[in-house]
Amino acid sequence: MPTWTIEQEPVTGPEIGDVMWQYFGEMAERVMGRSAVEAELRQALERDPHRDLAPPGGAFLVARDGTGAFLGCVGVRLLPEVPGAAELKRMFVRPAGRGTGLGRGLLVAAEAAARELGATRMVCETNTQLTEARALYAAHAYEEIPPYEGHGRADHWFAKSLVEDGTAG
Repeated sequence: MPTWTIEQEPVTGPEIGDVMWQYFGEMAERVMGRSAVEAELRQALERDPHRDLAPPGGAFLVARDGTGAFLGCVGVRLLPEVPGAAELKRMFVRPAGRGTGLGRGLLVAAEAAARELGATRMVCETNTQLTEARALYAAHAYEEIPPYEGHGRADHWFAKSLVEDGTAG
């Protein structure tokens, strides 16, 4: 039984800025093999802002424990240039939520949010160093695809049909 809940929250919420710094900091450390300096973190956020992870074309989901503490997040945004596609963004689980199935829970919640937005396909990008992410996608029927219009230093791209029983949603 999960010890967390996942609900949609504003991507501009009070603690989200700090979480995005933590997210980009960890991604830099894992992908570049070193800590990022503040200027690099600012540049990453400017290059790939997260404001579009909000209605009407997106959603931002937050996982919290029973006391309300932030455990993780994931965003979804429609890709206007790719009809029917939504992109998975900012999937992040803080150390306190790791090993609990929360990554799987966030992915399933993001897929449901994408369907609610009208998407019939989910796409995402990741890096070789993020073995947990690649394993999670593979375990949930994501297939590796050629690169699509991305925003970062990805070297793996995935897609999954969100169509169930012949209908979306």
